[in-house]
Formats: sequence, structure tokens, C-alpha cells
Amino acid sequence: MFDWVWYLLSLLVLIGVMIMIHELGHFWAARYFDVKVEAFSFGFGPRLFGFRRGETDYRVSAIFFGGYVKMAGEQVTDEHVDDPRSFLAKPRWQRLIIAFAGPFMNVVLAVSLLTGLFMARFEKLSDADMKPLIGHVAADSAAAKAGIQDGDLIVMLEGKSKPTWEDVDEAEFAGAKRPLHLVINRNGTTFATTVTPVLSDAMGWGYAGWDGRGEIQLGLVEPGLPAEKAGLKKGDTILSIDGEAIHSRLRLKEITKSSGGKPVLVEYSRRGQKASVSVQPVWTNKDGTPCWMIGVLPEPKLDIQVTRLSLPAAFRESIHENVRNGMMIIQVLERMVQRRMSAKNLSGPIGLAEMSGAAAKEGLSPFLVLMAAVSLNLAIFNLLPIPILDGGTILMLLVEMTMRRDLSMKVKENVFKAGFVFIMVLMAFVIFNDISRHFPPG
Repeated sequence: MFDWVWYLLSLLVLIGVMIMIHELGHFWAARYFDVKVEAFSFGFGPRLFGFRRGETDYRVSAIFFGGYVKMAGEQVTDEHVDDPRSFLAKPRWQRLIIAFAGPFMNVVLAVSLLTGLFMARFEKLSDADMKPLIGHVAADSAAAKAGIQDGDLIVMLEGKSKPTWEDVDEAEFAGAKRPLHLVINRNGTTFATTVTPVLSDAMGWGYAGWDGRGEIQLGLVEPGLPAEKAGLKKGDTILSIDGEAIHSRLRLKEITKSSGGKPVLVEYSRRGQKASVSVQPVWTNKDGTPCWMIGVLPEPKLDIQVTRLSLPAAFRESIHENVRNGMMIIQVLERMVQRRMSAKNLSGPIGLAEMSGAAAKEGLSPFLVLMAAVSLNLAIFNLLPIPILDGGTILMLLVEMTMRRDLSMKVKENVFKAGFVFIMVLMAFVIFNDISRHFPPG
């Protein structure tokens, strides 16, 4: 129960900042062009409380997940449509800027958050951790069929020399059903090969069946499951299982899944002290796929170098990170349309609450990184050419500017209704996704 209260509070902070910044963009642009703003609302639905300053009602409404700026004459049916200070009375180019200002401010927020964070704390992986050295290849996987083996080094990816694991992960993630051209170095000998990641039913994105080589630690030990009962803790470094040295997350999972329910002997290191413990796997359907598991989430043990960047360097790094994230978001949307990535990856308010709560527990830095990523997502989503969103408004204004006349009221009403239905269906779908993750079939 406490977790969900924490998740809800974290979500309200997360979306509260983003909504406020987004709507302030619309508000400031409208005021700049002398558009009468009747209401500035955090949330939708009935007014809970607020205050009036000048001609604007600043309010908090009942449904917190959203917000809006109500401008006079914003719809052709509004009573103030003939007011020279109404939204529709302004030139189309001014209305376009007002519509664009919201998403623009979300981009500004994303860049500003990472710039400030990188000035206080910038984390950089060591060159060894960035090197795409294969730790394990799953049997019958796309990587195995391409002839890739444990210990291979990827020296070229899609024509790019010396790729990092970040490059490889991004290509695999968004590359389902598309051949990836690689050059592999094996014991000083190089050869070319092609890997075609499959669309993973369990994960919903591209999966090649390889994993990086390095030390593995426990990022999560689930309460009540065998690993916790046996005394394993978050941060423990896994040295071996049943006598086999562990250099990859994938191999750790394979051993426990193939245990047949027999106890596995886990050798680990904690604060420099080695120990071993026997862990009895349990049969579970927790993630939608029945298997034996011990209840841990393994992760690479990385050598992270922490430093501070100057303002110009932090700004450049923030721009680079946001451009990379923005391109990934666009790629994900494109792959979903092409059916090369599952739409079940979309998260709704429940998923976002869990992510924000988990990030907040980790500390301020992870929470700010998440806020920047979600703010960028919100900006890109709002710019999609979907009626009712800012992108739909911008598209209609561009069409009218090209035609040099207004679209008919009937066309606008039908387009608005279609956009409203689409958004409602999308919201229902992402909420269903969130619920399905907690109550998988079978």
C-alpha cells in the first residue's frame, strides 16, 4: 500500500512539472499575442479550488492527469469568437506559434534538466564497459544462427566502426526483422556476418540473443522469493552458479530457468567477502512466461566515472542525449506502425507511476533523468498530427495557410471528434497494457 502512495505522489510531481511547463508555453505565447486567457487549469473536470487574477481563472481541477489553457474564442462555437482578442481572431501564424509553444517548452525542460544535472553530476562509463564484447549467446537465437560466439567483439555495426554497447542495444531494440550487418573480431581474425533480430513476444522489441561480457551484480532481489530467503541482497556480485563462472545476465537466467527445480549453488561476493548459498528455484508465471526462477534482476557491474561538466559542455551533452532519445522515440513509433515492435510497450498512468516511484527511490538524479525523458516524449507525442493534440492543430493551420481559407466548420468538428475517439481508445489501450503486466494471462 505504501508503495502505491509513493508511486502516486511521485507521478503527481512528475506530471505536475511537465504539465505546468507545457501549459505555460501556451499561456505565455497567448499573452504575448494579446489573446484573452479565460482559464489556466492543472487537471481536467470540475474546478476544485484556485484564484482569479485579472481576467484569468487559475484553477486546480478534479482529474489531475492533464491540464489546459482556455482561450477566448478557441472554438468556432465559443461566445467570444467575434472578440478581436479571441484565439480565432488572430492571424494563423500567431495561432500556430501558440500551439507549438507547449511542446517547445517541454523540449526546453528536457534540455534544461539534463544540463543542470550534468553540471552537478555527469556519469560516464569506462571504455571497457562500452566495448561490445559478447559474454554469452543463447542457443538457437538469431546471434547463434549468425555464427557469433562467446568472446567475440563487434568491431563494426551497420558501417560504423568501433560501436559501443549503446549503439548495439539501440540497433537490436529497434531492429526486429531487419538484418544488422556486423564485422566480428574473434581472436585477432575478423569476418562479416548478418544478424536479424526477432520480435520478442515477451519483451515486445527486437531480440538477437546475445549479451555483454563483464561482472554481474544483483540490481533487484524480489521480496518473498527464494533468493531473498537464501540471504542474497541487492548489490551482490555473482561469481558462479553450480561452479560455472558467470559473465553475463543472459547466462544467469538460463541456468535458473533450466534448473528443473533443483537447488542451484550461488557463489557471490559482498563488500569483498566471498560466500556461497544454495537457492531453491520456484515455478512461476509472474512475467507471463512460466519458468523456474529465484527472484533476482541481474545487471552489469559497471565502472562509472563521476565528474562535473561546465555549462557549455553540459549543454552540448544534454542536446546530444535529447537528440538521441528523440530519434529513438521516433524509431519506436515507426517500428510500431511497421509491426516490427509491439504496441504493448506503450505505458499508461499506472506504468508511469511505477517508473516515477522507482526512479524517485533511487534518488534525485534518476528522477530528473526520467522527467527529462518523459517531457521529451510528451513533446513528440503532442506534435503528432492527431486532431485534438497540438500537432493536429498545427497541421490544420498549415493546411488553411496553404489553401488561404478556413476549413468548413463541419470538417473541423468531424476531425475533432475523430481525434477525441482516437485519444480515448489509446488511453484505454495503454491502461489495459499496464493492467496486463500485473495480471498476465495463464
